[in-house]
Amino acid sequence: MPSSPTLSDAQRRWLAYGALALSMSLVGVYVALSRPLVAALPVFLLAWLRFGIGAIAMAGWLKKPANEPAMTRQTRWLVFLESLLGNFLFSICMLFGVSMTSAVSAGVIMASIPAMVALLSWVFLKERVGLRVWLAVACGAAGMALLAWGKGSGASNASAAIGSQELLGNLLVFAAVLCEAAYAVIGKKLTGALSPKRISALINLCGFALMTPLGLYYAIGFDFAGVPISAWVLLVFYALAASVWTVWLWMTGLKTVAAARAGVFTVMLPVAAVLTGVLVLGESIGAAQWLAFAMALLGVVLATLPTPEKRRP
Repeated sequence: MPSSPTLSDAQRRWLAYGALALSMSLVGVYVALSRPLVAALPVFLLAWLRFGIGAIAMAGWLKKPANEPAMTRQTRWLVFLESLLGNFLFSICMLFGVSMTSAVSAGVIMASIPAMVALLSWVFLKERVGLRVWLAVACGAAGMALLAWGKGSGASNASAAIGSQELLGNLLVFAAVLCEAAYAVIGKKLTGALSPKRISALINLCGFALMTPLGLYYAIGFDFAGVPISAWVLLVFYALAASVWTVWLWMTGLKTVAAARAGVFTVMLPVAAVLTGVLVLGESIGAAQWLAFAMALLGVVLATLPTPEKRRP
């Protein structure tokens, strides 16, 4: 009996789960490996070059497919919001927020991303969020909070000062959480009108336009010759991973998976970042981190297990 070329619903669902998990894992990897880039290039210049490389790589994705309807005014507005919140503001809030607060506080706040995605999906997309998804969100949040606590438990207490600057930093990190949650929800809306490739190219182009004034400001007078070859190679990987691969994978998964359920996979971001730090950068890992990984993976299992269907007589 010849096999059907059409994938079953279960196969499409699992491929979507894999795309979502791989997307967030890649984000965690390039975040962990971006330290040399931040040391070699100013943040705004780095972001501008990232969007520029992404624009070149995805130039062929900008063309409208023949079977795709023309973009409405609402779709254009959603594309702009997706780039403004998910690319531009997220980067600014996170970078400056982490610089003002402790890594432990930032980690605990970022653990709320899955919950915020589920909440925004419930409010704006009218998605039904079941008990198992909420339990998965809770497992991911508990795991990431434990991860942040364990990561900081052996750190020096020299940075324990609490003040208005740390409060501002925590608020900026939470603003980044809201931006990331909005990115997931708006992306779900866009996948109903545009292909994942075109979404990736369009929001990257918007991000490039938004970052150009700041990028040009820091590019003027910058000594590009002083940047080592290894940093340029890492920049190309960073740009392709951040602007092309992760966005395309995420949008591909969102075409099949509800935004609230997809939000659970954001737990893979800090998990991948810490594992990269351990395996590549030689950082140590303790019992609390291992328990956090177990909690995060339990949340993913709860979110991805197929829902039993009632059989009709």
